[in-house]
Amino acid sequence: MEQRTLDQNEYVQRTLKNKQEFSLKKFFLQWEWLLILVFLLVIVINTSLSPYFLNAAGLRDATMVFLDKGFIVFPMVMIMILRDIDISVGSTVALSSVIMATLYNTLNVPMGAALVICLLVGALCGLINGLLIVKFKELSAVIVTLATMILYRGIAYVILEDQASGNFPEWFSFFGWGSVAGIPFILIAFTILAIVFTLLLHKTTFGRQVYAMGNNDTASRFSGVRVDRIKVIVFTLAGLMAAITAIFLASRMGSTRPNVAMMYELDVIAMVALGGISTAGGKGRMIGAIIAVFIIGYLQYGLGLINIPSQTMLIIIGLLLLVSVAVPKMKVNWKFKKSGSKRKLE
Repeated sequence: MEQRTLDQNEYVQRTLKNKQEFSLKKFFLQWEWLLILVFLLVIVINTSLSPYFLNAAGLRDATMVFLDKGFIVFPMVMIMILRDIDISVGSTVALSSVIMATLYNTLNVPMGAALVICLLVGALCGLINGLLIVKFKELSAVIVTLATMILYRGIAYVILEDQASGNFPEWFSFFGWGSVAGIPFILIAFTILAIVFTLLLHKTTFGRQVYAMGNNDTASRFSGVRVDRIKVIVFTLAGLMAAITAIFLASRMGSTRPNVAMMYELDVIAMVALGGISTAGGKGRMIGAIIAVFIIGYLQYGLGLINIPSQTMLIIIGLLLLVSVAVPKMKVNWKFKKSGSKRKLE
């Protein structure tokens, strides 16, 4: 009997040791490594298609062009981990930028104050989304944000109609086109916020609660997690990041209109899904979504150099979105079948 107990203890110790051991194979089979390979493939293909792709100035300018929507990716990662979605972010960008421009050009509000109000408007839009979602639990986030997507852009059209508003002060263009020591300012801002959101998601109690809610919302609620509060905070962050996008976009364009940031939600969701964030919730890492931002950004830049129509770009992004959703499912099904065959052999 004693020998049997020792054998069981030895088996448990070996099992625990095996679980803790580092596996090089598992490390390199992570989704992020596949994304790095895809990124390198995009670089190689674009270089072979256009001799102008590997140009330092061109790559720098391309980064300034596509990186504005990358700010929305950070909170969208959290939203999709929560098994929700926000398709109103493009409209929030439009409304925030339109109100900022109108305050400055029509009401003579100082540009600094207009920037602050722009951020507050974006955060308010996200807050409204979050409050509606937690208040009307019978409605999905898709329905709620679809309604606010129409509402926010409609308000932008009421304010400016089909007109453009610009004439911003000269220093405002620094946000979109400025550089610090040769590094684009937008890339510096993106890097800082990427670090902040990565630490928030992976190294804090708040982040652990987001993952717990994504895996089981009801269990998290009964465990004492303030589910509604966290959802409201995450959607408010999405609105705030959309307002930051509005500032960089308006700065780069030199003006704004109610129809800016059209289809931004498609690009952002594609980046997040391609980054390995599970549509079923509870899985995924911020670094994958960050890599996906550059994959889709440089893919669009390279296709633009060879005059690929925007409709074709949408088809390619749609295919990437399908692949990014289907491949993890195929991997899970393959593992399930493999484990099932092993059980039959046993």
